Amino acid sequence: MKKVWITALVKDEEKIGKLMGAMKQYGLAADGHFWVDDLKHMAWQAPAEELVKADVALWIIAGNAADVKTPSIGFGLSLLAMKVFAEKGQGFPVIFAPAGDVPADFEPPTLLKGAEIIPLSSASLGVKAVSFANSPIKKIDKEYNLNVHGLPGIGLWLEAGPAGSFEWQGAMFGVHGGEIDFHGVGPANGVPERAVLEYAQKGLKVQLGDDEFIAWAVQNRLDPGTSYYVRVQGTPDKLLFGPYAQTEEAEVHVVKMV
Repeated sequence: MKKVWITALVKDEEKIGKLMGAMKQYGLAADGHFWVDDLKHMAWQAPAEELVKADVALWIIAGNAADVKTPSIGFGLSLLAMKVFAEKGQGFPVIFAPAGDVPADFEPPTLLKGAEIIPLSSASLGVKAVSFANSPIKKIDKEYNLNVHGLPGIGLWLEAGPAGSFEWQGAMFGVHGGEIDFHGVGPANGVPERAVLEYAQKGLKVQLGDDEFIAWAVQNRLDPGTSYYVRVQGTPDKLLFGPYAQTEEAEVHVVKMV
């Protein structure tokens, strides 16, 4: 039986209970959790372990637009989405089920922009959930891989590297509103214990529009099986990463975390 995982940002057991009951009426197993807003202890990792399981076919986030825009919650949801998409693909279906009205100017974090918005009270939520859960995951080709690794006692590590047939002649990773304090290069999907860094650079200032990112970089050649890792302190609201470039015309990717 296909399973739906529900992340409840609203602490309303009655509403969430009804949602889970509705999923079961449509032949879907339902499980989930109430969101724990605790970045220090990496509380987002517990639901990540459940969401990446093979039987989970859909992720529903139930809450309010204001919850998603709360910096600590938005950042935690972005980390959770990053881990899920790294494991299941960017096309893994997500529904945002708002408990209240959604402002016309509501803009979710980058990684949740693909979520279908269906009000929690909508009669069509169950039908849509069945459709998403029983449809093949859409394959979305990307130029890069992005992942996160929360290592208790060691820190929060972000991973970026080329995907598909792309290669990077070096790599750069910058944050806005946070700080990088360590970096490394190694095989994808796991922070390396040791790394040889070529022409490592720290504290680079990268101006993009009105935002100044503080970036670190290396000139190691990266293929799709190799990644650049940075350890991040704080809760940056934007990430910038891509191949290393010695000119101002760098091709970079920007991810809004909040």
